[in-house]
Order: sequence, then C-alpha cells, then structure tokens
Amino acid sequence: MSETAASGPTAARWPLRPAAEYTSERQPADRRRLLQLGLAAIWLLDGVLQFQPYMFTRAFATQVIAPTAQGNPAVVAHSITWAAGIVAHHPVGTNAAFAVIQTLLGLAIAWRPTVRAALAASVVWALAVWWFGEGLGGVLTGSASPVSGAPGAVVIYALLAVLLWPTDRPGPIEAARAVGPTAARALWLLLWGGLAYLALAANTGPQDLHDMIAGMAEGQPGWLGSVLGHAAALVAHRGLACSVALGAALALIAVAVLLPAAAVRALLVLALVLCAVIWVVGEALGGMFGGQGTDPNSGPLLALLALAYWPPRPGPGRTGAPPEAAARAVSPGAEDPAAELDAERTMS
Repeated sequence: MSETAASGPTAARWPLRPAAEYTSERQPADRRRLLQLGLAAIWLLDGVLQFQPYMFTRAFATQVIAPTAQGNPAVVAHSITWAAGIVAHHPVGTNAAFAVIQTLLGLAIAWRPTVRAALAASVVWALAVWWFGEGLGGVLTGSASPVSGAPGAVVIYALLAVLLWPTDRPGPIEAARAVGPTAARALWLLLWGGLAYLALAANTGPQDLHDMIAGMAEGQPGWLGSVLGHAAALVAHRGLACSVALGAALALIAVAVLLPAAAVRALLVLALVLCAVIWVVGEALGGMFGGQGTDPNSGPLLALLALAYWPPRPGPGRTGAPPEAAARAVSPGAEDPAAELDAERTMS
C-alpha cells in the first residue's frame, strides 16, 4: 500500500479498515501487558483496602453492602440483603476471603503464566460483587449518577478483563484485538452512552450535585474535604446546567470511536480529564482516605479503559510497507544483500 493511501481519510477511521491491514500495524507487545499490569495494580489496591479494620466489622455489611439494596427490584434487593446477612454474621471470615481473593487476582494477572485464568476469574468475581456488593451500580434505582461512580466500578473490571485478554490477533487499538473492532466500538458506545444517559436522568435538581459532593466530604482528610467543599459551592444551584454539560461531554466521548483518529485522541484526552475530575470531586478518590473505601471507584478504571482505546500514530511499520526485517520474516527465502556481500568477501 502506498504512503499516500495510508494517510488518506479511510486510514484515519480505524473501525472501517480491513483486517488485513492490521498485520503491519500491530501494537508493541508490551502495551497490552502494561494495561494488564495497570488492572492488576488496581485489584491489588482493592485487596489492600479490604484489609482495613473497618471491613472486619458488622458495619461493613450493614452500612456498605445492605444500603445498596434500596430502590432495586425485589429480586436484586432480596439477594443483597441475604448476602449482607451472611457477611454480618461472619464479618471476619468473609472479609478475609474477599481480601485474599482480590489480592490473588491482582498477583495472578501480574504473573504471565496465570494471566488468562486470572482474567477469567476476575470477570466472575467482578460480576458477583457488582450484583451483591454494589446493587448493579444502582442503575435500576433511577438515582445512579456517573459523578458518584455509576454504573459501578467493579463491572468495568470485567469489561477490561475481556478487552485485555491475551491474544496474538492484530488490531488497530488494544481494545479491538481480543473482540474485534466492531464489538470494541459497540462496547465503548454502550458504556459512555449509558453514562451520558445517567448524567441527564439523575441529579438534575438545583442542589442535587451540591448535596452529593458535599456529602462525600464527611470523614475525609482536611485537604480533600476542602477540595470537595469548594467543588460543592461551585455547582450550588447549578445542578441542571452542570448535568446537561456533563451529559453532552459524555455523549461526545461516546461517539469518539466513529470519528477520525485525530478526533479520537482529542476526545480521549477529554475523557481522561473528566475521569480525573469525577474521581476527585465526585468520588473523593474512592473514599480511600476515609477508612471505608473498598476500591478506588470508577475514575481510574475509566481512564485505563480510555488508554486501551488510544489509536497509535503512524510510524515505522505502520505505513503499509513492513520494515526490511519484517519483510524477510514474511519471505524467509529472500536473501539479505549485506550478508551476501560479506559472504563474497570472505570467500575471496
């Protein structure tokens, strides 16, 4: 393929390119591994947080797990209440198991020989926690907001495990290598489009965002409480306007995968900035400094997901003509002119 053809409008839209062209554009082998290690680090952090003293008390079941049943359909609410009852009766044993499982998941993802088994196990564990521990992220309650972590951080663990599955399959971006460009694009649209919907469906009252952010300040360190206090004051009486602006930004990010690569990069930068803002002022860094946070919440996970969708810039090996070394690997019968010249000199 000529250099001119590679830089045309068709090449800029990664979902539309034929799969055959990805062979010479494969990402560096370590990029997927770095993303896997990022996911492993977050699982390890979850395990560490689960070892906090508060988690070994009945309060973890009655004040963290049980309240997620409120507003959910009966079948979900009853199952959460049942799970909370078990944890409340055996707080030490159950929480020790939770902490060990999450720590082992992180370590196993970080170790290459067990990465596949660990990613598969993390999907099962994440979905179980999403149901019994997060109440499906509150998405069925009508009050879930992306500002507070909807649709639930733990379901994003499962999504990342699927997208970062070890594979030799080539693809335009890391997220597309395991499931293909069409499925990767659909998953991105579903997640970020859902976030846009939730932003517009909840917390649109004049003081809703203010009350949510101000409520997160309780129990946090002074410096973080001060940041949350200023953020709450900034959105006071502006709940509807802020929700509309947030929903519009999330919808724009959702359609990024339909745009040329340059636009994708710009919108992914917007996504990373938005993740950082939500993580600090909406999620209080996951409550990790308050002694009761079980995970860092959705901010870091959404950021890791955005990096998995980052399109590579054109460079050596991505312009359509593979490097000489790759060309020799593809055509083993082809001789190296330099090696042939050296052989002639030796013989003479």
